[in-house]
Amino acid sequence: MRPIQSMHQRPIHGGNRQWAADMAGIDLATILDFSASINPLGPPDSAIAAIQSHLRELNHYPDPAYIDLRQAIGNFHQLSPDWILAGNGVAELLTWVGRDLSQLKATVLFTPAFTDYDRALAAYDCQIERYPLILPSEDLQHIQIPSLIKVSDNQAKGILINNPHNPTGYLFTKDNLLPYLEQFALVVIDEAFMDFLPPEQQQSLIDLVPFYPNLVILRSLTKFYSLPGLRLGYAIAHPERLQRWQAWRDPWCVNALAVAAGIAVLSDQEFQQKTWTWLKTARAQLFTGLAAISGFKPLANAANYLLVQTEVAGSILQKELLQKEQILIRDCLSFPELGDRYFRVAVRLEHENQKLINALLL
Repeated sequence: MRPIQSMHQRPIHGGNRQWAADMAGIDLATILDFSASINPLGPPDSAIAAIQSHLRELNHYPDPAYIDLRQAIGNFHQLSPDWILAGNGVAELLTWVGRDLSQLKATVLFTPAFTDYDRALAAYDCQIERYPLILPSEDLQHIQIPSLIKVSDNQAKGILINNPHNPTGYLFTKDNLLPYLEQFALVVIDEAFMDFLPPEQQQSLIDLVPFYPNLVILRSLTKFYSLPGLRLGYAIAHPERLQRWQAWRDPWCVNALAVAAGIAVLSDQEFQQKTWTWLKTARAQLFTGLAAISGFKPLANAANYLLVQTEVAGSILQKELLQKEQILIRDCLSFPELGDRYFRVAVRLEHENQKLINALLL
């Protein structure tokens, strides 16, 4: 039985400021959090205004079909709302992904993988086949995509992929992913960080969902729009699959304020453009600063976070930064393939990035 995490147990996700404050003996409010890959520009004013204008709706249940939210998402992606299911963050939707995958012979994961995949798959006793994305210690600038062409019985298996990949930030191209649609019984692409790329650079498979009943796309609205406390994501898949998931889950998974904020931010083009402009400059600044420090090798990527190879144990570095500078980074102990010689940091505002760089120089 999976134990409930205590306040002293090392977290498997980033963003656990309470754990960090307790561990380092510091005030939670003073922590500069690089461990959670959340847009530092938000929440956008459009979300705050929408939440404030819908506070009086708290005395009513949300629409259990979430028609207005699904319509807004459908308009954003030029899809019928029948192909969309809103969820209490991607984490909730992964639970139903796990249930579907449990009906197959096995699920293929590229490792290291987002730690919540193990949670969702273990809940239904899924058989997991792990294939490493090779990170050569002498050259962290290359990732080798495992060849699955000769893997036996793919047609009886599923595959679950992050794109961009977490924790490396590697971006699979459409051409990388298209063969899997013919090889696997179920292909789930978690695109939680895809919206951090400008539209012309995205490698999403959303436009292929109507043509492949075995394709599921997961999207988050809380990372890009800096709303993790609201919990809001959505799945795009064949309506029959989504109707089955709807029948499995509790009613009213998404609260009324999250619905209002989600509808508002999808049309906030000013915030979207501001984010793409910020990230291009800030990521380059953080990458260059880290790469210039002896003992650190950041991996170039397409995401709003950087995986960094380190000669100093990541957990020790994490504790020292917390105690001395009140800066929280993500150690990689929850990724067994990485261990204590890596850490991950979110890209933040340029003056915050510089504070981290300066702290690591000391």
